[in-house]
Amino acid sequence: MDEIDIPVDGGDLRVLSWPGDGPVVLAAHGITANGLSWAPVARALAGRVHLVAPDLRGRAGSAHLPGPYGMAAHADDLIAVADHFGVKRVPLVGHSMGAFVVAATAARHPERAGPVLMVDGGVALPVPPGVDVDAALHAIIGPAMRRLSMTFESPAAYLDYFRSNPALGRYWTPDLEAYILRDFTGIGSSCVLDAVRGDAADMLTNPVPAPYPLLWAPRGLMDEDRGLYTADQLTGVDDAERVPDVNHYTILQSPRVAERIVTLLP
Repeated sequence: MDEIDIPVDGGDLRVLSWPGDGPVVLAAHGITANGLSWAPVARALAGRVHLVAPDLRGRAGSAHLPGPYGMAAHADDLIAVADHFGVKRVPLVGHSMGAFVVAATAARHPERAGPVLMVDGGVALPVPPGVDVDAALHAIIGPAMRRLSMTFESPAAYLDYFRSNPALGRYWTPDLEAYILRDFTGIGSSCVLDAVRGDAADMLTNPVPAPYPLLWAPRGLMDEDRGLYTADQLTGVDDAERVPDVNHYTILQSPRVAERIVTLLP
């Protein structure tokens, strides 16, 4: 894996690159995640594609980038990454909020982006009109949102906080640990709270139509039996595939994600 900085509006976007023999595929992570969340997928791809995953604006190595935040900003950043690699039309895959990002990229830059794969995200969530964004975030992502205002005395304490989530602690891997430590600044999360709020407001209240294949998890963000989506919510999605025995996070550990990425390609 290589790390590179790519010029975007306001500074440099930090990008992780897993070179391969196949075409470049851009991967977008979730709302409080970072590019290293794609490491298990990169390993499963085994060089069949060149997977490229930025730390999105306001997170990890890109935390310094200023607003405005939102899906349009992320879309333009992804196209800047495609330009850097000389790709005229780039396949996209996104997890959680990243699925909304890649859908917005395809809508904003239709001549530059596609095909698209969404992973447990991208389909509009039922949010009541006028709901407070922080309230919606706490309801949807729970501990991930709470940690943004917390401090931790050490990397070990930060890891322990994640291990306490049954959706993570039961399925601990070295990849997961490395991804979490990438987010740790020495006292807390690298995620810029204004970025998370701005992205959430856009994602929850202004989602773009997303007529793309979807892989979805049957279990949720606390490993509960109800996932972010249920089958009845996805009746209008032409290609919605339930990935068995995964939750919202561990779906990225499933080899099915890599398999579907490969089938997307020409």
